[in-house]
Amino acid sequence: MTFDQIAALVVLVGVVGLMIHGKMRADVVALLGAAVLLVLGVVRPVEVQAAFASPAVIALAGLFVIAYAIELSGLLGLMIRKATEFSSKVGALGIWAVIGLCGSVGGFLNNTPVVVLAAPVIRDVAQSLGLSPKRFLMPLSHVTVMGGLLTLIGTSTNLLVSDMARNAGQPVFGLFEITPVGLVIASVGGLWLYFVGARQLSRAAAEEEAEAARQAQEKAQEERARRWLRLPFRLPRLGEARNQSDGSGDARLGDVTLYSAADRPFQFRPAMISLGVFAAVIAAAGLGWAPIAAAAFAGAVALVLLRVITPDEAYAGLRPEILLLIAGMVVVGTAMEVTGLAAAGAERLIDVIRPLGPLGALIVLYGVTLFATELLSNATVAVLMTPIAVAVAESLGVNPRPFLVAVMMAASAAFATPFGYQTNVLVFNMARYSYMDFVRVGLPLNLITWAAAMVAIPAVFPF
Repeated sequence: MTFDQIAALVVLVGVVGLMIHGKMRADVVALLGAAVLLVLGVVRPVEVQAAFASPAVIALAGLFVIAYAIELSGLLGLMIRKATEFSSKVGALGIWAVIGLCGSVGGFLNNTPVVVLAAPVIRDVAQSLGLSPKRFLMPLSHVTVMGGLLTLIGTSTNLLVSDMARNAGQPVFGLFEITPVGLVIASVGGLWLYFVGARQLSRAAAEEEAEAARQAQEKAQEERARRWLRLPFRLPRLGEARNQSDGSGDARLGDVTLYSAADRPFQFRPAMISLGVFAAVIAAAGLGWAPIAAAAFAGAVALVLLRVITPDEAYAGLRPEILLLIAGMVVVGTAMEVTGLAAAGAERLIDVIRPLGPLGALIVLYGVTLFATELLSNATVAVLMTPIAVAVAESLGVNPRPFLVAVMMAASAAFATPFGYQTNVLVFNMARYSYMDFVRVGLPLNLITWAAAMVAIPAVFPF
């Protein structure tokens, strides 16, 4: 191995290790890795500059500003409130309709504010109907994440994979090119959540309610005993000390009050202009009139010029932690390509999966990506797997397109842990799920969507 390859590998392992450790912010870790690679001369300043000015970063920045303008106008909140009014009239089926609406919106807007707005309302509606919120909040997160698979702009991962594929000499993806595959995966996953996952969560909620009733009874008995014996202290209940020390009461993690999205008053003019600009951006990109980066950038600037949002509000909506994370990880991915690490990794993988043929390679690639995304950020997984996906396809002499789509789909399928995706963290605390609740529901969902993807991807993107 050359010095550049060794340096790139050490930086890659260090970045992955720090992200798994979780004590340092992901964007800081990515920027640290990029800085080390630049100082060591593994990547050139022009390559770092290209990462920070990549079409994916520009497109995301513009889309974040447009989405923030829609959020500030109160339009998103109004849509969710109207849908929940319908839910309160028709019962549980109405709540599932709201969840489906949130999944559809997640195909075009960042899903975190969607879940932030919808989760408290769904919780309150469920409680008013005498239903456990546990039955609905995890499906809300998962369906919204699957909604991000519907379009190229549904999640930053899709844009990042498309951008890195362009760097590897592949044509960029169209706005709705992946929609058929995303629809299959989201439909299969949504049906499984409705018919199976929700019942599993209902059983977990019933067990929790029975345990709460038992503890309440023990508390009442303890209180009677204390009054009878006149004990000067309170006896600890089973499991109480553990619950006080396991961090489950950390109000900072997934606390809805930390977000500014809640209960925005509806403003007609800003809402209509924001929606019109967003529709124009989608039309321009979908019809091929302009690249998505150019259309989104122009839309964001137009909202400022039309005084729908102020420059300060536009900057506030940029979400720099995501943009810098992606830019830093693009630098790491570039180092993998220019040093030959990606090609070497692909060769090792090919030696294992060559006898399986293209479909076998696709299955293995999806599985590796799926496992990695439960441990690492989506951007990190996209950077790691995209160059390998292209190299594997080229070595097998087949179209790289299905392998790139597999990375897009699998890198967003963080269903099996509460910390794999930000919206999972949000509902994890709100509904007081256990870690195993996510494993019991999310792991089968991963397997089912994996199987659906292996049918849909080759059908839409032949080898």
